[in-house]
Amino acid sequence: MTAHSGKTPGWLDWHPRPSRPRFRLPEGAVDAHCHVFGPGEVFPYAPERKYTPCDASKDQLFALRDRLGLTRSVVVQATCHGADNSAMVDALRASGGTARGVATLRPDVTDAQVRELHAAGVRGVRFNFVKRLVDGAPRDDLRKIVERIAPYGWHVVVYFEAADLAGLRDFLLSVPVPLVVDHMGRPDVAQNPFGPEFESFLDLLRARPDIWCKVTCPERLSVSGPPALGGEREPYRDVVPFARRVVEEFPDRVLWGTDWPHPNLVGHMPDDGLLVDFVPHIAPTAHLRHQLLVANPTRLYWADAP
Repeated sequence: MTAHSGKTPGWLDWHPRPSRPRFRLPEGAVDAHCHVFGPGEVFPYAPERKYTPCDASKDQLFALRDRLGLTRSVVVQATCHGADNSAMVDALRASGGTARGVATLRPDVTDAQVRELHAAGVRGVRFNFVKRLVDGAPRDDLRKIVERIAPYGWHVVVYFEAADLAGLRDFLLSVPVPLVVDHMGRPDVAQNPFGPEFESFLDLLRARPDIWCKVTCPERLSVSGPPALGGEREPYRDVVPFARRVVEEFPDRVLWGTDWPHPNLVGHMPDDGLLVDFVPHIAPTAHLRHQLLVANPTRLYWADAP
């Protein structure tokens, strides 16, 4: 593992030896949410970043993909790189068409720049509303970005916390391109999965047929945590009823991913093999698993592939 010398104190490095999953992924399975960090000496981290990660290169990402039995990846621009998408684009170009990307853009982005990103394999832009990670952008700036990407058929990936949904809902519903919500809107899994807070989130998904949801990051949401070492291999069981509700109600609009290399985690670094073994708990049938892992991400990210 290569660690960036100036990484944030207490930063947890990614798992060096993830287990091989017991669940065998279907052919063509996609990791629809992962990142690359640096390496910092090649792709410097943004001066305005709020954290400095360990390095996590494209080669390490693709090695993990092979170990887990995945076929394709969607690389999401990390906030530590700001709007310099060079590391992400480098990964896409090295992938031989097996990776797509989600970029971070500024409102002054040009059509030529969007065209170049599209040619590299970018198919979306991310708006991050998590205040501890980024400074908020004016809504008018975000609308300018949407105007630039709309002609290319891109979507907007949104990251927010459950407590902020009420203030974002009208804006999100006004965005005139498909939306993809990261990490189920970060619900409080100590609450009732049939309670009003999570129901409000599901109402957002019900409001438009082009709003997708990533049932990702149980390691971030869980209160119970991973299973005890040597114990029953049922990871993050308190997250399961939330994710399963989404998968079963919106089977053609759900995505799954590892979130490797798991930025800004506190407490434990997940075993990525366990994250794969989470899948059959939230998608209990072969049909649901194929939609979640293969059909949906392929339709969203490789619709124009030969």
